[in-house]
Amino acid sequence: MAARKPGRNALLFIFITVLINMIGFGVIIPVMPDLVMDVTGQGRAEAARWGGLLSMSYAVMQFFMMPVIGSLSDRFGRRPVILLSLLAYSLDFLMMALAPTLGLLFVARLFAGAFSASFSTANAYIADITPPEKRAANFGLMGAAFGLGFIIGPGVGGVIGDELGHRAPFFLVAGLGFINLVYGFIFLPETLADENRRRFEWRRANAFGAFQNFRKYPVILPIAVVIFIAQLAHWTFPSVWAYYSGFKFDWSEKQIGFSLMAVGLASAIVQGGLTRIVIPKFGERKAAFFGIIIASFSYLGYGLASEGWMIYPLIAFGSLAGFTAPALQGIMSRTVPADAQGQLQGAIASINGVSMIIGPFMMTQIFAAFSEDGARVIFPGAPFIVAACLSVSALIPFLAAIGRIQRPRKITPTAA
Repeated sequence: MAARKPGRNALLFIFITVLINMIGFGVIIPVMPDLVMDVTGQGRAEAARWGGLLSMSYAVMQFFMMPVIGSLSDRFGRRPVILLSLLAYSLDFLMMALAPTLGLLFVARLFAGAFSASFSTANAYIADITPPEKRAANFGLMGAAFGLGFIIGPGVGGVIGDELGHRAPFFLVAGLGFINLVYGFIFLPETLADENRRRFEWRRANAFGAFQNFRKYPVILPIAVVIFIAQLAHWTFPSVWAYYSGFKFDWSEKQIGFSLMAVGLASAIVQGGLTRIVIPKFGERKAAFFGIIIASFSYLGYGLASEGWMIYPLIAFGSLAGFTAPALQGIMSRTVPADAQGQLQGAIASINGVSMIIGPFMMTQIFAAFSEDGARVIFPGAPFIVAACLSVSALIPFLAAIGRIQRPRKITPTAA
């Protein structure tokens, strides 16, 4: 039986679904500290400890479930997986909005992490409904949904949290999710024909399988280490920022949300515009090196800032670190054969997944240790200093990698 041909609104539905998911991710950041303090009755430092554990539980579930959800969509079709993930997403935010205890917050975060892995299913749906020559443009549209969601989310969370209470943004996102679920249930067709489905096998749903690709192409391993370290440092901002700015500058949820909107806008300008000019002009190696240096100084600036107004110039300056990731991916992509590009992107996604597990937990614990009552040294900017040191240390494998791949050469895979 052939899958029903999707109408013109199918792509719009997927765009909105990804957008709502990213808005939800951004909404949490400015209001999460107050929600955790509410359910625990503890101060900001202890709330940061719990916040780090909540982030880690979400990331662990996302990492392990990503290949599982993708394989389930290959077996049962895209439509049921996407609709089920929307239902779970909406229930997650409703649970957090109503959660009276920390335990229920953990249940909600584990639930959300498991089904947020459906981003891969959204991409598969796009591949199903789009001719090959138009797929890059439509995948780019999904990237725009990611960026736009992170710009809107923190602002919405901050403003509504400030005006209506820190639980109100969760009700809003849950409502949007349910509306989108109903729309999808009525109008979203299945795109995977029965003859193209394959049996679910656990061996293909292995979260660590992608790392095996680095054994085949050891020359790119140092670049993979650079990406991991850079991502580890990067997670300082989304995981610690609401706790840090509230503690250091006494910012409200609205002020925190607006500052994160500024981060999203600056990142969109750099990654959506300047990278197309700077990287071709100066080359991937120089752009990556420059980005790592900028990141190091911007983290240092955040950690040492003494006044709130200093943050916005640092956001503009630090956004130039956005050259790093696309430049590094470009170096890696040119180093492996054409038939290994998909495997490479899967391996990079796995690196980012592991960094998301470790980074937020590590940085929130550092913040708590230097901010809690009775700490021998009160220094809430400590996580950013650690991030600066990590960024500097990334130069070591970066320079080693550049030395190994300086001269173009054919890469022959070693035996796995």
